[in-house]
Amino acid sequence: MPTSAPPPPAPGRHRPALKIPHLGDFHVPPRVVFISALALPIGAVAALVATGLLKLIALITDLAFLGRPGFGTAVPADTAHRWLLAVMPVVGGLAVGFMARYGSEKIRGHGMPEAIESILVGGSRVQPRVAVLKPASAAISIGTGGPFGAEGPIIMTGGAVGSLLAQFLKVTTDERKALLVAGSAAGMAATFNAPLASILLAVELLLFEWRPRSYLPVAVAAVTATLVRGPLLGTEPLFAGAHVPDRIGLSAYGLCVVAGAAAGLLALGATALVYLSEDLFARLRVHWMWWPAIGGVIIGLGGLVEPRALGVGYDVIGALLTGHATTGLIVGILVVKTLIWGLSLGSGTSGGVLAPMFMVGGALGAAEALVFPHVSPGFWALVSLAGVLGGVMRSPLTGIVFCLELTHEVNALIPMVITASAAYLLSVVLLKRSVLTEKLARRGMHLTREYSVDPLEVHLVRQLETPVGVTFTAGRAAGEVTAELRAAHAAGDPEGLLAQRLYPVLDADGTLAGVVTRGTLVHADPADPTPLGELARPAVTAHPDETLRTLANRMAEHEVTRLLVVTREPEPRLEGIVSLRHLLAARRIDLHEEHHAERVLTLRTRRRTPAPAPTTS
Repeated sequence: MPTSAPPPPAPGRHRPALKIPHLGDFHVPPRVVFISALALPIGAVAALVATGLLKLIALITDLAFLGRPGFGTAVPADTAHRWLLAVMPVVGGLAVGFMARYGSEKIRGHGMPEAIESILVGGSRVQPRVAVLKPASAAISIGTGGPFGAEGPIIMTGGAVGSLLAQFLKVTTDERKALLVAGSAAGMAATFNAPLASILLAVELLLFEWRPRSYLPVAVAAVTATLVRGPLLGTEPLFAGAHVPDRIGLSAYGLCVVAGAAAGLLALGATALVYLSEDLFARLRVHWMWWPAIGGVIIGLGGLVEPRALGVGYDVIGALLTGHATTGLIVGILVVKTLIWGLSLGSGTSGGVLAPMFMVGGALGAAEALVFPHVSPGFWALVSLAGVLGGVMRSPLTGIVFCLELTHEVNALIPMVITASAAYLLSVVLLKRSVLTEKLARRGMHLTREYSVDPLEVHLVRQLETPVGVTFTAGRAAGEVTAELRAAHAAGDPEGLLAQRLYPVLDADGTLAGVVTRGTLVHADPADPTPLGELARPAVTAHPDETLRTLANRMAEHEVTRLLVVTREPEPRLEGIVSLRHLLAARRIDLHEEHHAERVLTLRTRRRTPAPAPTTS
């Protein structure tokens, strides 16, 4: 094969192009129905857990800041004792630190990286104690004033529900992953009444694939959780009232790019702040158990400056999205919320990132609304919210659909696409890792979030196979073949006997008896009378209409690097050999298409022939 520019795949040898019945767009094993059925109870339980978590946060908030039990809509700023704003976050941090130290260290963090790590290296296994301690620690952290969201912990907890069920059943690791992610998506769908965004989040951040075997359980769980949520928490949008008009001026679309750039820069700053804080905490000469309490000190100081920056802050997000926030609140949230969230999250406390980004993104847009032309009361807050999500999470589709489901403002779709895409562009160009993946990178792991079709899935065996040049009969003595190969080597291999490394061994009637390698024959004794049929091992075969990806899997399964290609006829006919070299050739074709730039069409202009100069006599 040439190394400069690989040739395009050739058509099948000596046969017309035919439809291949056994190949399709997707591979759908029958067990996908069983796994999807398991997602039904997972979605229902995750919805109940999400509801319980929200109620527990409300209960702890009432106890911590109002001094009475209740499940109302109280927020830390409602307290009559201002000193509680400084004290309770420290108390909550101490409790989280003790739970992490003596319960499970896996409850530390905002949940999403932990869920990803469990999928990548943990076989999608979650410890039972995490399913209990994670929501409890998050409720304590948020209920005592932590500026975090409930979605990260519920994603981890819902995933634990799916994983625990799967661990009691005989399933594959991939099936267990699908059920874990189904539980995570169900928890998020129940928390925000956003099933489609939850499914997209699973696809963009957790599944690392797009297949029916994983999408269907996730969709079933998310829909089930949303239906169960309805009677418990309601079906109305979480943040309604932006009232985006049907018609938006062209200047506003242009400013959406500016808003997206600002959101992207804010996302970069917030991500850098979180990991700067993590680095600073790592330098402390105290045990990490005390770090959440130190983070609580930071939260308390911020709470004294802007009390409404504490807690989940759904009421503040609503005010920002309806244009009812004052300038003081906008600036306070934009500055104080960002600082206390980023600095305290690095302490390893328990809490999510989405709700804080809702608030900070809304505040950024509300600040822009002070100078940008008016569209509707919460228009700029809404599009900036989508932009910050696109920049922080690097999941623009999730951010856009999330905002749509949270507000039901369909008229804002195009502006949100513009803003989220601009923020996403800035984020991926300037920052290698997101706030969700940097922690994994610091633990020595790498994941790519670029999904593409495997080039080995595109090419068929018959496009790249090599014809069989040499075969041996089963009755021939091994020593005789060894002598022949050695003589060929001494003569420079004029007939190409040594160019082939895997030799088919055929019975007297021409049927395939097995294979023998060149190395086995070359190093054999020339006087060995053993028939080749006794030395041959069973052949691992391929068919001309199989994909190279199927062959790569078969090579890995049987630990071989070469396969014989045989036809699918009742009496299979030997057709060729395929090896690792052919797999690399397919990869080389893909690299060529990706990196080789060429001009396909050109404009040609006819050159005019200058008229001959007049002659004079």
